[in-house]
Amino acid sequence: METVVQILLTVAIVGTAAVYGTDVFSSFVLRPALTHLSDAEITSAMGHMHRIADKRMPFPGVIGGVAAVIAATGAGFDGDAFVSVAAALGFAFVVPWLMIYARVAAPVNKALAKAATEGQVATDTRALQATWDSVINARVALQGAALLALCIALVASAS
Repeated sequence: METVVQILLTVAIVGTAAVYGTDVFSSFVLRPALTHLSDAEITSAMGHMHRIADKRMPFPGVIGGVAAVIAATGAGFDGDAFVSVAAALGFAFVVPWLMIYARVAAPVNKALAKAATEGQVATDTRALQATWDSVINARVALQGAALLALCIALVASAS
């Protein structure tokens, strides 16, 4: 069972890392770059990016989350409480990330995607982007903590 748990933890790490990397890029590179664009450019670029990302990014996130939960369960059945708790904690950090995404980022994504798809400029582009920007660092921290917990679980499962 230990090998299965390690494979599941590896899958969880890869899925979580995909989301973490996207959020890090958004925080460190995309957000400051957007300050140099016009409202029309922001609406178009971010609207189309969110339209595509909101369809594709759930895949690695769900795979990572499901693998973390199954790994935590498997480690628990295997009697390895530390690995089980670390893996569960990895998933637990994703829960508030999902809440922040659903309550703050997703509505912004939807508004910008709608405007971009319709070839319009969102009238409140800067406010929308500021709202999205206001939670990106928290999202990075939560995904980073999830990734760290999963890595600790993987290392601990090998000892």
